[in-house]
Formats: sequence, structure tokens, C-alpha cells
Amino acid sequence: MTQRLPALLLVGASLLATVPAAQAGQSGAAAAPSYEVDPYWPQELPGDWLLGNVVGVATDSQDNVWIIHRPNSQRGAEGTPPVIAFSPDGRVVEAWGGSGEGYEWGTQTHGIHVDHRDHVWVGFGGGLPYDLTSRATTDNAHVLKFTAEGEFLLQIGDFGEGTAGSGSTRFLGQPTDAFVDPGAGEVYVSDGYTNRRVIVFDASTGEYRRHWGAYGQAPDDAALPAFTRTPPLRQQFDTPHCVGVSADGLVYVCDRGNERLQVFRPDGAFVAESLIAAPLRDGSVGGTPWDLAFSRDPDQRLIVVADGRRHAVHVLRRDTLEVVATMGRRGRWAGQFESPHSLAVDSQGNLFVGETLDGRRVQKFTPTAGIDR
Repeated sequence: MTQRLPALLLVGASLLATVPAAQAGQSGAAAAPSYEVDPYWPQELPGDWLLGNVVGVATDSQDNVWIIHRPNSQRGAEGTPPVIAFSPDGRVVEAWGGSGEGYEWGTQTHGIHVDHRDHVWVGFGGGLPYDLTSRATTDNAHVLKFTAEGEFLLQIGDFGEGTAGSGSTRFLGQPTDAFVDPGAGEVYVSDGYTNRRVIVFDASTGEYRRHWGAYGQAPDDAALPAFTRTPPLRQQFDTPHCVGVSADGLVYVCDRGNERLQVFRPDGAFVAESLIAAPLRDGSVGGTPWDLAFSRDPDQRLIVVADGRRHAVHVLRRDTLEVVATMGRRGRWAGQFESPHSLAVDSQGNLFVGETLDGRRVQKFTPTAGIDR
């Protein structure tokens, strides 16, 4: 029988998460974390800036928090730069983005990553357009690399070439996320809304390395059977929505449409998978991973997952992929979520959650227990 986890409690501004006593008593089990929302972070935006759909959050080596949003998704936000960096105390310290010489800026942003050299990677894709004047979403099929100051460095994929399919070694298909492995000097791209794969490139030159689909198999773009959480599970990705590489070299993929995480070795060899099994407000168990981040302890014992469909954030043990805590409910007050799309963790264990669709904001949560810093 499936054991349900207690729901997260909201007490004032504190977010308290618990786990079943049996699980908490397991040898070596990761403690369930708790967080407190900071309702005053970030500070007020300059001028008349407004945020549109926030579709990417990342942190850099100085604990600055980077977001990418869609100005064309919010009336009045058209003049707001799409890439914004906040200092740890919430001040805007960088802001840039848009068309420039030598690269193609797409019509729909999706995803941001800051690598070990503080280079900023931004992507373009993401399903249906929120600005109906935009070109077809399959035109958004590329990833760009910049310095922290917004100087262009590299483009992977081409705007307008998003229909080549999951076998292409040159073109992307609405990529959703990127993550650089500093040891190998490679960038992993989850690709994405049109394609069904993870693809790897040289992070300096953009040279193609390898790609794979679910279970490490060759990706197949044929129609998928109806989704079910009952085995046998689908054998292909359905909207691989995020990718991350742990310190011990494992590759984690948010298989959003299949409500699961899959884990691989860097060569694409399949290691493990788990359906997200979190307690839902209707009493059922489920969860849809939209983004993930690793805890900052040396062993990265925990994975934090944004669940945009259920408007929640889950914390998982990395060794077992079991959910040990869940927080959030749908809402617009501090500590609640409206379509949490992306998240990041800084060196102090602070959690930053960006919200898309009608959310259009980024929130900060400080750890109060269960997080090694």
C-alpha cells in the first residue's frame, strides 16, 4: 500500500515540511527540509519594469540570482530586459537581452543556466506562444551563450529550423534547458517541446557530441501512447523539460509529460527512474517535474523539483528519488505558487522559484532546517 506523506503546513511565513516517522528513522536518510519565505525579496524593479512569464532561474558563483522572462507575455513589460540578475540582497545588478550582432534572439525564451565560469546560457522554445503575433514556436530552436555582461559567445541551433527531428546532430527542436559539466567542458541540452531527447555539445565550440532518448535508447518522434503511471511506462520522453548534472557525474532529466525523473551516465547509459510520488491535495499521489536543482552539501543528498502542474515544490532524496517533503499550494500570496516553472539553489541553501503563466514573479525561500550549508 502506498504511504502518503503529510502535507506541508503554512504557519505565518514559515513553511514546515515533515516525513513519515518510519522513513525519518532510516539509517542515513536525508532530513526533511523546511523553508521560510522572504516576502521582501527581490527589491523593487527599476523604473516601470514589469515581469512577464518567468521561465528560467539560475545562480552564479557570487550567489547572484539570474532570471529569464517573457516581456511579450505581459502588457506593459515590453521595455523590460528579458535577462535580469539580482544580487543576494535583491538589487538588480545586470539586465540585458534582445537582438544583437552575430546571433539570433528568438521570439519565445525558455530556460537559463549560469556555468562555472559565470557564462550565461539562454534558450528559446516552450510550446504555444503567449504573444500571438510571434512566429511559430518551432522557429524557436536554439541556445545562446553570453558573458555575464551580455557579450555574445556562441549559438547552438538555428532560429526557424526546429523541425529537423530528434535524430539531427545540428538542429534543435524547442530546447527547454541547458547545463554545463565543468569537468568535461560539455553542455547538455534537454530538447524539448518538439524533440524527445538529451543532446550534448562541446561547451566552447558547439561541436556535436552525442544524444539519446528515454532509457538511453534512440529517440523516436512517432505518436506516443496515452500516458499512464501504471507499468509498462512509455519508452520515449514526453517533453524533456530540464537537465542537470550532479557533482558525481550523473545526468538527471525532468521527463515532464511522463511525470518522472530519469537518471543516466554521461554516455547516455540508463541508471534509474522514478515517478514523482508526492501527496496531492485531492488525496492522490503524483507530481510533474518542470525543473530541478541539487542541494549544496558535498554529497548533494537532496534534489528540489518544481511541479508546475500541481503548483508545488517537492524535495527528493537523491539516492532513492523518494519525495521527503512537499510545499506550496496554488495562490499568489507569499509562499504560494502559480505555475512554478524554474528554480535554483545558491551556496547558502536559499531556494529561488520562478513562476510562469499568471505567476510572473520569482520568490526566495531561506532554509530553516534539514539543509546542510
